[in-house]
Amino acid sequence: MDEAERGRAFEAERPRLVRVASRVLGDASEAEDVVQQAWLRFDRVDRESIDSLPAWLTTVTTRLCLDRLRARTPLLLGEVEPEGTVPDPADEAVLADTVAVALQVVLDRLTPSERVAFVLHDSFGFEHATIAAVLDTTPAAARKLASRARAKVAQPAREDALADHVVVDAFMAAARGGDLDGLLRLLAPDVEVRADAAAVGVGTPERLSGAAEVAAFFDGSAHAALPVQLGDRPGYAWFHRGEAKVLFDFTVADGVVRRLDFRAAPDVLARVTRRDTRHDDTQEERP
Repeated sequence: MDEAERGRAFEAERPRLVRVASRVLGDASEAEDVVQQAWLRFDRVDRESIDSLPAWLTTVTTRLCLDRLRARTPLLLGEVEPEGTVPDPADEAVLADTVAVALQVVLDRLTPSERVAFVLHDSFGFEHATIAAVLDTTPAAARKLASRARAKVAQPAREDALADHVVVDAFMAAARGGDLDGLLRLLAPDVEVRADAAAVGVGTPERLSGAAEVAAFFDGSAHAALPVQLGDRPGYAWFHRGEAKVLFDFTVADGVVRRLDFRAAPDVLARVTRRDTRHDDTQEERP
């Protein structure tokens, strides 16, 4: 393979490698750097020694991502592998999917190996045997890694005071970004949307049922909704001239949205407070 052919072969794989690295690292710029490193390694290796170029590049790229994750992630107390046992990569150190910056908070709680296993399996459909080769472990351990990561991502919201905020913010980020798959992952299959009479009066739907219908409604919308608090519960609201006009009141359980209520009754809106002062109070959008 001459230099031109080598370059074309790599460029054909580059978009996929960038997607993998972006989801593993949660940083598009860093992902581009990692893929460039993979190119430098590919440029030096004997092409004839590579049985499968996509597999080889995926392995190299993912291992470079692991190196970066381990360099920036301290070992968590309570997750040190006891001496004398078979090494369990599930105890090393991160998500996957870039549905939103908020969801990255949850992913950053994973170990690097958990993160890689979760992203490669749940986001890209890699078999556990392939993931095991990347992580230099067994397929059974790779399966356990992905399972543990999945459990952490979907753990009951009440275990962490930030969990409700993470799910709500991730849902709104997916809505604004037009990430339909991300919305579906954050919705319970039987999710319900309801609206009080005041909210219906300003244009919200009175009722939506099921993840597909709710996700389709929010897909690409709610750009001007701002993060708010109703008591100890996180939500979002449309504002007009600094005043909340429609509240999105979320019910979150087990890491997903179970119910969402549009509420515009004056007594409810009077109890709404802004949750993020960095946003501009003058933003508005009609439902």
